[in-house]
Amino acid sequence: MNFIEALDAAWKKNDSLLCVGLDPDPKRFPARLANDSNAIFSFCAEIVDATADLVCSFKPQIAHFAAHRAETQLENLISHIHLNYPDIPVILDAKRGDIESTAEHYAAEAFVRYAADAVTLNPYLGGDSILPYLAYPGKGIVLLCRTSNPGSGDLQLLNVGGMKLYEAVAHLTVAEWNATGQCALVVGATCPTEIGRVREIVGDLPLLIPGVGAQGGDIRAILHAGRASSGTGLIINSSRAILYADRENPAEGARNAARKTRDEINRCR
Repeated sequence: MNFIEALDAAWKKNDSLLCVGLDPDPKRFPARLANDSNAIFSFCAEIVDATADLVCSFKPQIAHFAAHRAETQLENLISHIHLNYPDIPVILDAKRGDIESTAEHYAAEAFVRYAADAVTLNPYLGGDSILPYLAYPGKGIVLLCRTSNPGSGDLQLLNVGGMKLYEAVAHLTVAEWNATGQCALVVGATCPTEIGRVREIVGDLPLLIPGVGAQGGDIRAILHAGRASSGTGLIINSSRAILYADRENPAEGARNAARKTRDEINRCR
């Protein structure tokens, strides 16, 4: 299955729009992992095993691994997911964006080295910076559109040809960049009005919605604004609120938090 097909299947099989973000922070690991040379893999694999039947995807954040020289542990983690939960797509949160010749190497990193099913990209350099990722059949690209960080409006809310820049990104995605049918967009959970506007522009294109949980995104508002016509169409990400729900028993805490979040999402939809 390609990325979009796998995502659709996971939405249905697990009755879930929840994505668990894998943002490991060794300072917050249980004491028993203090002397584990593969602590990042061990911690994340526990979370994956505890929540795999409750999610539609996993989203490892590459910087949380690379900063600790744990790229091999990231490779092994994605392999663990593919081997044990082959129906759950993996979105590598890398936010790459560079000229075409460099993007070719970033694409190989995401799809060959790490074997991710999709990767997040920054589209600021335009269409030619995205082309190398589209050369991998069936792989997804998830483009930053309207983010929820405090400074996002510096650029994303600028007027460009009678529309906001984030709206221009949404229009370009559906009109030009989605040639393979494998695109999705990132829209922050704290921007429900913009979620609705992006949904108007892109139809049923999947939207990755970070910011639920620790960042306080309103699930009911997200669903009201962003559901696709099928009732799905959303990848609602929660990271810290699930990973660190119980420091000494991370798997149990993560499962309880993930189930609670998934069920709340389902009640609201």
